[in-house]
Amino acid sequence: MAGTTSTTDRRRTAAQARRRAREREILDATRALFDERGVRDAQIEDVARAVGVNRAIIYRHFSGKEELFALTLVGYLDDLAAELRAVPTTGEPVDRVGAITGAFVDFGLEHPAFVDCAQTLMRRPGPELLDEISESALFRLGRGIAGCLAVLTDALRAGNEAGDFKVPDVDLLANTLYASGLGALQLARVGMVVKEVAPGIPAVEPLSPAQIKQHLVDTALTFARAG
Repeated sequence: MAGTTSTTDRRRTAAQARRRAREREILDATRALFDERGVRDAQIEDVARAVGVNRAIIYRHFSGKEELFALTLVGYLDDLAAELRAVPTTGEPVDRVGAITGAFVDFGLEHPAFVDCAQTLMRRPGPELLDEISESALFRLGRGIAGCLAVLTDALRAGNEAGDFKVPDVDLLANTLYASGLGALQLARVGMVVKEVAPGIPAVEPLSPAQIKQHLVDTALTFARAG
């Protein structure tokens, strides 16, 4: 009886390992397509073709396109968190927040598909995501976002303690900066700003990534100092 149980456990463990490996293969293929074509042009059929399976296999591992996108975003977030954690924690809080914001911008400019994927999910109301994405996938997505934001909230708290900042809710500010940063990164991709040069007369001016980066750093510090 014990031998049968041991054999069953080994088979179950092996099956779980195969499932995780297949999921990883699908997520890697999805990210590769995102990086190559952009999020909008990536389809489930393309992912299945890249992995060498039919689309039905994709749906055995993911509840739908939204969940596949959410878990692909987790991979980007894990890489982003590693970049943010590389910012030294020994400096002044003002310098830390500036460096963290700058690292976020650099990552977004290097990985435009990350921005697209994050914005695609953020456009969906929370209740819709709860209906379309499994609880485990939402947990993984939340953990990925929280891991990035924690680096910033730690710096904001340090600034509060040092008297440099007056942030009543560091979590709210971190989330707000994350969301606005994604929008600014999209503006950087457009590469121009629109303004009115005379009543009813629009004009465009070029906008560089360096300008966006400096603007986001200035904005983060202004909000942190203003309280």
